[in-house]
Amino acid sequence: MKFLIWIFLLFTYISVAQSDKPFVSDFLLEDELTSGNLLSDYEQYDFSNVWKKTSNEVIFGIIGEDHQRIRIKLLSINKNPEKPNEYNVYGKSMVKETVCDFFGIITIKKIKEVKRLHFGVDNEYKNKGIKKQGILIAEYSFDENAQQKHSGVFNGNLYSKWYLNKNDKMEYDDIQSISDSYTNNAFIGIWKSYSTDKEKVCNWADWRVPNSNQDFDIGAGEFNVSEKYWKKGWLDIALKNQARNGAIVREKSDKKMKEWWE
Repeated sequence: MKFLIWIFLLFTYISVAQSDKPFVSDFLLEDELTSGNLLSDYEQYDFSNVWKKTSNEVIFGIIGEDHQRIRIKLLSINKNPEKPNEYNVYGKSMVKETVCDFFGIITIKKIKEVKRLHFGVDNEYKNKGIKKQGILIAEYSFDENAQQKHSGVFNGNLYSKWYLNKNDKMEYDDIQSISDSYTNNAFIGIWKSYSTDKEKVCNWADWRVPNSNQDFDIGAGEFNVSEKYWKKGWLDIALKNQARNGAIVREKSDKKMKEWWE
């Protein structure tokens, strides 16, 4: 029995690793990674800055096979001083009008460097003192407040691009953001309901939604959503992309608008 369980776990691991390959290839654009896991070499660095940089308005996510929109905001990320590859997270999620608090952990499992540094268009970053570039692969588990409606737990894998600057500080790698297919901080996993145990696909990332249906994102130069999915929370994206002549104007006010997570 133990042998059979071991064989099952082995094939499960291989299956997951193989399923990651197509995504990672697209995620990297044209970069190639060195072999081996350099996790221990990077334990001294704090990666929390990589996950906090992006404006929430360009973080897009889906939940369920119908690609209902989910919004995620990571409000606090702190490195665990006792476990150098672990980060404590507090944030909020919103689906339709339901907002939930969540607490959880990001655990870095792999660190890989790129074989050749990239410096952007016209080598814009060539003289900026970049020392290293690469990706990290982590596991995340975020538990929503069970006292709130429609709550559950998020689990999955996180893929992030980073670079080490001349001051030995980890930075969010947006050097290739001019590329049409650029994305970063890709959270790929599931959400499981506390009340029903039902699981739903739940993916989100910066600028693009990872592993979405082929007919979902119809944007070329930037993220856009096909009409089929507008009623699932994406109408504002469609309106924004179709009204580039200033036809849609927000009312001007000196008062700061309240964000959904505030």
